[in-house]
Amino acid sequence: MNYYLQFFLIIPLFGFIISLLIPDKQERLISWTAFTTVLLQLLGLIVFTTIWIFEDHAGLNLKEATLMKTPHYEFFIDFCFDKISAVYLFIGSLLTFMVTTYSRYYLHREKGYKRFFNTVLFFFFGYNLAILSGNFETLFVGWEIIGLSSFLLIAFYRERYLPVKNAIKVFSIYRIGDIGIILAMWASHHLWHENITFMKLNNYELVHEHLQSHTFIGVFISLAIAIAAAAKSAQLPFSSWLPRAMEGPTPSSAIFYGSLSVHLGLFLMLRTFPFWEHQTSVRIAIALMGLTTSIMATLIARVQSSVKSQIAYSSISQIGLIFIEIAAGFDNLALIHIMGNAFLRTYQLLVSPSVVSYMIREQFYTLVAKNKAIEYSLPKKLENTLYLLSLKEFKLEAFMDRLIWLPLKIIGRKFNFLTLKLLYALFVPFYLLGLVCFFYRSSLPKPVVNVLPEIFATVGLVLIFKAYSERKSPFIAWVLLLINYCWISLAISFNEEVAWQELAVYLSGILISGVVGYIALLRLKAMESNLNLNQHLGHAYEHPKFAFFFLIALLGVTGFPITSTFVGEDLIFSHIQSDQILLAVLVSVSFIVAGIAGIRLYARLFLGPHCKSYHEMPYHTS
Repeated sequence: MNYYLQFFLIIPLFGFIISLLIPDKQERLISWTAFTTVLLQLLGLIVFTTIWIFEDHAGLNLKEATLMKTPHYEFFIDFCFDKISAVYLFIGSLLTFMVTTYSRYYLHREKGYKRFFNTVLFFFFGYNLAILSGNFETLFVGWEIIGLSSFLLIAFYRERYLPVKNAIKVFSIYRIGDIGIILAMWASHHLWHENITFMKLNNYELVHEHLQSHTFIGVFISLAIAIAAAAKSAQLPFSSWLPRAMEGPTPSSAIFYGSLSVHLGLFLMLRTFPFWEHQTSVRIAIALMGLTTSIMATLIARVQSSVKSQIAYSSISQIGLIFIEIAAGFDNLALIHIMGNAFLRTYQLLVSPSVVSYMIREQFYTLVAKNKAIEYSLPKKLENTLYLLSLKEFKLEAFMDRLIWLPLKIIGRKFNFLTLKLLYALFVPFYLLGLVCFFYRSSLPKPVVNVLPEIFATVGLVLIFKAYSERKSPFIAWVLLLINYCWISLAISFNEEVAWQELAVYLSGILISGVVGYIALLRLKAMESNLNLNQHLGHAYEHPKFAFFFLIALLGVTGFPITSTFVGEDLIFSHIQSDQILLAVLVSVSFIVAGIAGIRLYARLFLGPHCKSYHEMPYHTS
C-alpha cells in the first residue's frame, strides 16, 4: 500500500496545475476543477483508510526519491502514513471539500475568483505534503508552501492596506517558527548522523540510546520543535497573528485559520512525540505554555467586539488545552479534540455573517443583559485590570514589535547612508579580502580562523537587516538579499569537507533567481517612475506579469522549494559543526529575515492601494 501514498499528492498537484490554465472568466469551470479535485481526494482517502484499517493498520513508509547524495549526507523525500496522518488527511479533505462548495457561491463575480481557488488548491497540496511527510525535510517543503499560500489568502483583498499589512505580519510569525524547524533539522543531523525519518523515531531503543549520551542536544531539538509548533498554532507569545489572519475571505478564514493551518503545530508535536516523551522538563514546559495560552486567550476572547476575533481566540484557547493533552501523553484524546475543534471553528466562521445579522436584530428588540458572570466574583480592581489587559490583548503584538521588529529596524537604519554604487564599492573589496583569508587560512592563527565564520555570517545578517528596513530603493534591498547569501557561503566554506559542488548547488538557484528579479525591477523602473518603498505602490494591477515573475524570483532567492537553493540550504547546515551553535543561529536567522524582507519588498511594490489616483483607493481602515 506504500505505493498509493503518492496519489494523495498527485491529485491536488494535478488539480492545481489545471486550475492555473483555466481563463479567469470561466468561474464554473474553475470551481468545478477545485470541487472535483478535493472530492476525488476525499473518496480515495476513505477507500484507502478503510482497507488500511481492516488489513493491519501498521505504519506505512515510502522513500520516494533521493534529490542529492554526498559522502556524508543524503537529501531524500520520504512519506509515511499512520493514525495521525489518517485523521489529519480526513479533516483536511472533508473541510476543504465543504469550503470549496461554499466558496463557489460566496465569491461569485469576485474579481479574484480564480486567484482564490488557485491558492486553495496550492495550500491543499502543501497541506497533504506536510501531513504525509516522513522526515523533517519533506515536512519543511509542505510547511513553506502553507506559509506562502497563507500570505496570498490573507492579502486576497490586495487593494486594501490592512489585509496586506496583516498578511506580512502573519508571514513573519510563520518565518520565526521556521527557525525552530531549521535548527531542529541541523541538530538532528548531528545527533543521528543521518536524515532521520519519523518512523525511526518510534524505535524506543534507538532514541533512548542516542539521548543518553546527548541530553543537551535532545532538549535543544525538543525546544526548537516546540517553538515551531507554538508559532504555527498561535501559542504564546505568538498568539496575536491568528485574529489578523481573518482579513482574508470568510471561507479561507474558516478552513485555514479555524481548522487546518492552525492545527499544524499540534501535528508536529504528535509526530515527534516519541522523541521528547521521556524528557520530563520539556513536557512540563509545553504543558505550561498551553495552560498559560488557554487562560489568556479565554480572557481576550470574552471582550472581543468582532465575531471573527472572538472565534480566533476561542480556538487558540482550545489548542492550548490540546497541547496539555499531548504533553500528558493522551494522543488519542488530542486527535479527537483536534477533530472537534476543527469542525466547530469551521462551522462558526462560515455562519458568522448570518449570526451577526441576527444578533444585531436581537440587540435592538430582545436584548437582556446578563446579571451573572465569572468575573463578577473577583475583586473590582482585579476585574478591571483583567478587562483592560484583555482589551489590549495583553500587549502581545507590542511585545513582539519591541522584542524582534524594532531592533531589526534600528540596526538597518544605521546603514541609511548606503547607495547602490557605494554598496558595490564596499562589497567587492571586503569580499575579496574574505576570499584571501579563505585561500590562505592555513597561514592564519587558529583562533582567528575559528571566529571568521561567525564574523562573516554576522556581516551577512547585518546586511539583511538593512534589506528589511530599506524604504528607498528596491534595487538596494534586492542586491542586499543576494549579497547576504554570498557571505553565508563564504562563512560555511571555512568548515572542513565543504565541496565546491555543494556551494554551487546552493548559489546557482540564487544567481538565476537574482538575475530574473533584477531584470523585472529594471523593466518595472522603465515603465513606472515611482518605486519608492515608503508606501504600498500596488503595481500588480497594471503589471500582473511582472508581479508574478518577481514573486517567482523572490521565492527562488529565499530558498522556497522551486530551485536547487532549497536543497543547498540543507547541505549548508549539514556542514555546520555541532559546537558551532552561534553560527547555526546566525545563518538560520539570516535565512528567515531574508524571507521576511523579500516578501515585504514584494508587498510594497505590487500590493496595497495603487499609487495612481485614478485607481480605487480604500482608506487604511477599510
